[in-house]
Amino acid sequence: MRDFLQFLRETSYPGRGIAVGRDRVYYFIMGRSANSRNRVFVPTEDGIRTEAYDPTKLEDPSLIIYHPVRRVGDTLLVTNGDQTDTIRDYLLAGKSWEEALATREFEPDAPNYTPRISTLLAADGSFRMSILRREADGSCRRDFFAYPPCGAGEGRFLSTYQGDGDPLPSFQGEPMAIDLPEPEAVWAALDPENKISLYANVGGTVRIFNKNLGD
Repeated sequence: MRDFLQFLRETSYPGRGIAVGRDRVYYFIMGRSANSRNRVFVPTEDGIRTEAYDPTKLEDPSLIIYHPVRRVGDTLLVTNGDQTDTIRDYLLAGKSWEEALATREFEPDAPNYTPRISTLLAADGSFRMSILRREADGSCRRDFFAYPPCGAGEGRFLSTYQGDGDPLPSFQGEPMAIDLPEPEAVWAALDPENKISLYANVGGTVRIFNKNLGD
């Protein structure tokens, strides 16, 4: 099991990340460009969405404005892009999230081809995670993982990147087994230059941290 805070302190750019445990979910976003950094998380009726902090400076909204978190019945859905809505629509139609993600692939942001990461957390604490990555031949690899409820203070973590680089190296392997500290510690451990926002849901209590709002 990895020390999550140590990993965050040592990894300047994991990109967007989802950490899931029995009673909590964290989702954070980071950014290197001015367009990516011009964002905040705002609450919605069923979760959160990203918004431009300064709408006059918004350039291309296509990959940065979306609903990262939405509740579907008693399931919490967390993703790093607009596949949140695709999965939600399929679930409401009685279909599976595998069917939903079969219609999606990695982001079209060459040369990084950012992976799409997604999580479904059930009411009993069990959860599923998925990552859609670009293979060397240009095809999309879709990996799905299912986990029983974690032990107290334990969880799994999935991010878009393994660290900084040009192009950015995609996350590889199975979601990382980690310990899960409190939200304030996670926010403090994220790289101060690159972090943008953090969503924390602990036992149903939601907190939002936004760098642009002075958090």
